[in-house]
Amino acid sequence: MMLTDPISDLLTRIRNASMARKDTVTMPFSKMKMAVLKVLQNKGFIQEFNNVKNNDFEEINVVLIPGRKDISLKKVSKPGQRIYVKTSQIKKINGGLGVAVISTPKGIMSGEEAKKQKLGGEYICEIF
Repeated sequence: MMLTDPISDLLTRIRNASMARKDTVTMPFSKMKMAVLKVLQNKGFIQEFNNVKNNDFEEINVVLIPGRKDISLKKVSKPGQRIYVKTSQIKKINGGLGVAVISTPKGIMSGEEAKKQKLGGEYICEIF
């Protein structure tokens, strides 16, 4: 199966599993998805994730926080229109309760980490 936007697929799978009150969700492996999931785990939006190798391909198992149904995931930069921001353009999400995920030259990180390191980059998504 060919996906044009794997990060949108990741966010949609997490959103759907959360709304359906599932404990875990499985998706195809990619390094970029792992980096976004690491930011989500550090900020407390998911419990944990791990890489599982099946016969022919690798998958990622994501364990969601039990009872958390109100997670909001919004993709900002899309394949048809990439959104890039400077350090000064990185704003707080939902009054500081949310997280912006930015792809910088030093890797994928939260908006506040990018602002501390004075890095800009592609504005991937918002989570709150």
